[in-house]
Amino acid sequence: MQTWKGNKITAETMAPNETMTDASATRSTKLFGLFVLFVAGMGGLLYGIDIGIIDPALLYLGKTVSLTIGQTSLIVAAVLGGTMLSSLVAGVLADWLGRKPMMLLSGLMFVVSVAVIVLSHGFIALFLGRLLQGLSGGVIAVVVPLYLAESLSASDRGKGAGIFQLMLTVGIVIASLSGVFYTNHAETAIAAAAGNQALVLAAQNHAWRGMFLSLIYPGLIFFAGTFFLTESPRWLFRRGRIDDAYRALCRTSPESEATLQLHEMQDLAPTQKKGKSPFTLKPLLQRKYVIPFLIACIILTCNQTTGINSILSYLTIILRQAGMSARVATQGALAVKILNCLMTVVAVALIDRRGRKFLLVVGTTGVIIALSCTAFVFRGFESKRVDIQSQLQTQVHDSALTLQNCETASPAANSGQPMALSVLYSFGKGEKLETALCGDPSPILHIAAEGSEGAQTLTIKHAFLGPVPTGKTGWLVAGFLALFIASFAVGPGVVVWLALSELMPTRIRSAGMGFALTLNQGTSTLIAGTFLPIVGNHGYGAIFIFWAACTVVYFITAAFFLPETKGKTLEEIEAIFDQSSGKKLAP
Repeated sequence: MQTWKGNKITAETMAPNETMTDASATRSTKLFGLFVLFVAGMGGLLYGIDIGIIDPALLYLGKTVSLTIGQTSLIVAAVLGGTMLSSLVAGVLADWLGRKPMMLLSGLMFVVSVAVIVLSHGFIALFLGRLLQGLSGGVIAVVVPLYLAESLSASDRGKGAGIFQLMLTVGIVIASLSGVFYTNHAETAIAAAAGNQALVLAAQNHAWRGMFLSLIYPGLIFFAGTFFLTESPRWLFRRGRIDDAYRALCRTSPESEATLQLHEMQDLAPTQKKGKSPFTLKPLLQRKYVIPFLIACIILTCNQTTGINSILSYLTIILRQAGMSARVATQGALAVKILNCLMTVVAVALIDRRGRKFLLVVGTTGVIIALSCTAFVFRGFESKRVDIQSQLQTQVHDSALTLQNCETASPAANSGQPMALSVLYSFGKGEKLETALCGDPSPILHIAAEGSEGAQTLTIKHAFLGPVPTGKTGWLVAGFLALFIASFAVGPGVVVWLALSELMPTRIRSAGMGFALTLNQGTSTLIAGTFLPIVGNHGYGAIFIFWAACTVVYFITAAFFLPETKGKTLEEIEAIFDQSSGKKLAP
């Protein structure tokens, strides 16, 4: 058996009872490689859960915890903001502390975040729990792929990256499944309560807390599994721990391949020491780097202005607003998210056959059509709403509003068509939204100060009275959102990350992608944080048409400025932007 001693390989003769056969060694290597893929897959699962769990929970969260729409939006955006913050420093900390400790930390943060959220009773605790969940997700998104690239054998690296991305979409589906389960139980309990508000509140409270609590189990599996991983061999080598690095390589690669990899690392070590740090923005100012850098920034920003994270986070609420019941809305959201998972598999199969540019163009075209149609459907019934703010404001007494029926608010309710009333109001700071069906038992709406709102004046900002969308309208919106998610998964969802990693020249890849990724996460956080205030003041149609307009910019960039990178080496791609004239792109 060969072992690594210092700077050279030596042969050792082992006792017969200590000798491991080639077959058993190969089997052990394969089993450990599968275990690494399993733990990495659980990391991707947690990242998907971070994104997906808030969607069904929003059905009941605002009913049991007093939150303004701004606070609700911040709770949704906290995960994305936390991801942005931790992704900025996760790589640096992973270089300092190691890959394995950072993975352990991310698992611990996820488990603690679930406990904080489940035990919370106000905005601050909820926000901190979600922020911690986002910090965990950011570390996972950076360190797990890094660990896979440095630890797996060359034949398994592509498999590792694919499993991580696939399990991310599976995590979104599992979060939705949890939502369907607890929503069905909650709606059954609410129906059985027969109007008893204490029992209704208890069912709603149990539903959203149960959704979060059920997801602590994959977090515990990831955290426990990470203990049994070896440290990254590349990290160990850079720390001068040569023997440990060789042993780590032998856990995931055949002995001969491990030896070869260690030789390559040693050959590259002097070059890496002499090279300059890649983390500098100065090269970005050079003419040949400006164009790929700008394309990267535009595409990564536009990837979020499609509204993807907001749609995944608010999908159940969107379908509910389009006319579905709570139970059916969670089922519709689950179907759309399963489609996301399936189309991700399709994208992986097509990306090397049809090319990055082709799939991005097709995907953004589908996204534009889907978002425009969704906006059209919402505008169809939102344009029929009447703002009866002035009528309701006159009915406010002692900073409270009790509405017995819609007829007392507006004659428009006598049209014979089912009507709904959405009231946007505030007690000095922050806005809240209450929605009531005009056919509900009297009184249909009661708004009064709670807790710290004290004796603040109740101000009605908007009171939209309009027709209730039908269940068919809800399924029509679900169909368009299914087209959206399928188009995004086939195009931007998978393609953009590979295309951009190939697009950025080696000299600026670290600094350029770091800056572009910050724009990506920052844009996602901003859109999620302003979603509810925008739809509360301007309607769902307005936000969907905005996303469609942004995707037109995405399409133009992909179709006319992004070069095809399929089948090209990194040097050939860089040559596209490094022509002798330095003024134009190759066709």
